[in-house]
Amino acid sequence: MTDVFSLKVEELVEKIKDAQISSVELCQIYIDRINKFEKDIKAWAHFDKKLLLEKAAEADEHRRLGKPLGPLHGIPVAVKDIVGTLDMPTECGTVIRKGKSYSQNAEIIELLISAGAIVMGKTATAELAYLGPAKTTNPHDYSRTPGGSSSGSAASVASFMAPLSVGSQTGGSIIRPASYCGVVGYKPTYGLISRNGVLKTSEKLDHVGVFGRSVEDVALLAKTLIKKDKFDTASVHYSAENMLNETKKGPLFEPKFIFYKTDYWKLVEKKSRESFEYFIKSFKKNIEVFDTPSYFKDIHKYHQIIYDTDLANNFSLYFKKYKKKLSKIMQDAIIRGNKHSAKDYAEAVDFMKRSYESYEEVFEDYHGVLSPSSPGVAPKSLKSTGSAEFNKVWSYLGTPSISLPLLQGEDKMPLGVQLVGAKYDDHRFLGVANWLEKECNN
Repeated sequence: MTDVFSLKVEELVEKIKDAQISSVELCQIYIDRINKFEKDIKAWAHFDKKLLLEKAAEADEHRRLGKPLGPLHGIPVAVKDIVGTLDMPTECGTVIRKGKSYSQNAEIIELLISAGAIVMGKTATAELAYLGPAKTTNPHDYSRTPGGSSSGSAASVASFMAPLSVGSQTGGSIIRPASYCGVVGYKPTYGLISRNGVLKTSEKLDHVGVFGRSVEDVALLAKTLIKKDKFDTASVHYSAENMLNETKKGPLFEPKFIFYKTDYWKLVEKKSRESFEYFIKSFKKNIEVFDTPSYFKDIHKYHQIIYDTDLANNFSLYFKKYKKKLSKIMQDAIIRGNKHSAKDYAEAVDFMKRSYESYEEVFEDYHGVLSPSSPGVAPKSLKSTGSAEFNKVWSYLGTPSISLPLLQGEDKMPLGVQLVGAKYDDHRFLGVANWLEKECNN
């Protein structure tokens, strides 16, 4: 039997296409992993192996009949439980939505189906994709958090219970879990992937993103999901057709990076800090270390104002009718959000554009910005999802960012390096990320 876990997703697609492995066989391998590890990791909010095998059998029949095959034909993909699905519940990590489904598939579900992928199940999320932790544990140490809010999406890929998964980020909900779980997490430029049919927490800050085991894997999945959607006002026209090829090609010449230690550098744990220092030293001809731009300080404040206000607006009905069923942390955010003035909000939105114009100048001389993905390894607790202080700036600015599992911190736990690019430069950005991944793994 093929060792599917050592293969890139593109190679798996080829093997299915050439009938070297069937989609049913592939899905059964993942079912066996789920049977073995799910009781400890708790990555799934909804998983129906009978439904998965039925869909896999349909994919195999489709291939046998000689019908055209999509770029992800027969590949199972896990999806965060805030993404609307017709044939599975979408509970959004809250008891308020227990057993409830959406009335239609989200746009990205339709795109997955069109590409021949199989939606294998729904992964656990923090409450309403905010900070109230899901039940999920970290696959590397069950006493630690996997991060959030895309907890199950990162943990399912890290534990080989899924080859790919879809998540979302408003603060640090893709980059942080990717770092803690030791997988690749990619948040494309704001507006590239439609949020139509996905739980809305903040119109200005919500991004849909993806997890995989390599940069090429996430490029293949993202390429499938990037499409203009008239029902998401932030959605833009962006040609992703050559995304995987550009990723493989990499940069035209050896890249140069800025490493921002940021004001939060002092929060980084000692062993993790040593790992980052070693990483910087290893790439000393490629990396220049800079202090964080002064205006980054204001971004954290403005990100909070927008997030709180949007949560208060989007979940006002839940707060009115089901307040006691919401966590204290969500209640507090909504209360804060109701206190922010219209002037505060307008100022926070206006600063987005101005601060990005200042930041964008970096890319005249550098290929990307590097920073820690998280302040250290996954904390030993399931009561919190960790800190997003290293991620909020990039969610606010809407830039592409990716966490690469290149380092180890305390207790040999995984530690991510975050790479950030310029808006709408995702092709080149992923090529640079691929270069970095290969250089570190050689």
